[in-house]
Amino acid sequence: MKVLEMNSSSLNSTDLRCDGCGQLASPEHIARRLQRLEWTTRFRPIHISTLFLGAIASALEPEFLYAAKPGFAGEAAAVLEAGGLKGDEKSPEAKLSEFQRGGFFLAHVLECPLESSADDAARVSQLLEDRLPFALARIRRSLRPKRVVPISGLLDPLLNRLQSIDLGYPLLLNRGSSFALDGNQSDVAIAQLQGAVSAAATSAR
Repeated sequence: MKVLEMNSSSLNSTDLRCDGCGQLASPEHIARRLQRLEWTTRFRPIHISTLFLGAIASALEPEFLYAAKPGFAGEAAAVLEAGGLKGDEKSPEAKLSEFQRGGFFLAHVLECPLESSADDAARVSQLLEDRLPFALARIRRSLRPKRVVPISGLLDPLLNRLQSIDLGYPLLLNRGSSFALDGNQSDVAIAQLQGAVSAAATSAR
């Protein structure tokens, strides 16, 4: 029996696209994606009330919410605060469990961090536009939240497209824009988001 050998040079680059972000995917990229999926699955609510939709997953573990690392930072800290979980008195796992019980879940249009080949603004914008249909399909078919809240200014150019589609769930916006937790006024955005989520939850009762 003849054994066929194949090296990396014989692979077509189109066969190496990550299904979570559309970027070229090395074995290390795929391994990191699987790890993030494992972390995230632990804290996914059975029924999602509020889906926070970010643009791009962070490469830094303290900023990736479901890594459950002490000292949440960046997007992870902002989302927890928006969910009413500010402070360090609880362990990361306890905070995420409470976040889960509240029906909160965080997802991203690009489920992986940017590779070095996609670090310019035009490329990032194109990746987000290309991956949006996949993100929407996942939301409709799998996540099925009661409401979706865009939390990144990078998603603002896509909001008209989001609003023109019958999503099957309400889109919660901040005066027609995303709640830009990644912007220069993140503290203001967090407070606005917390108020909007609380009001939406109250009106849904």
